[in-house]
Amino acid sequence: MFIAMNRFQVKTGSEQAFENVWATRESYLSSVPGFIEFHLLKGPVAEDHTLYSTHTTWADHAAFDGWTKSEAFRRSHARAGNDTGPSLYLGHPKFEGFEIIQSERKSDAAA
Repeated sequence: MFIAMNRFQVKTGSEQAFENVWATRESYLSSVPGFIEFHLLKGPVAEDHTLYSTHTTWADHAAFDGWTKSEAFRRSHARAGNDTGPSLYLGHPKFEGFEIIQSERKSDAAA
């Protein structure tokens, strides 16, 4: 499996606008072969920003690559910028991709 993550430094005071962009987007992920799961994560708060991360799990790296080259990817990222005013971000998002080497899950864990 493959995990793709993007980290966003969202300017202080822009957190709700950022979350609204994600809540109202059309992701198209469920129609993409190899897609497993998506999470939007909210992390620590710093003086000038709040850290967020998107986390998607894919069957393999090839499935993720297929997503990035698809029409669904282009459609889902059409609103990736903030069209309602100034930038919500400090700098550009940072992408990180990981091959899963080992996993462990509690057998009776909720899905």
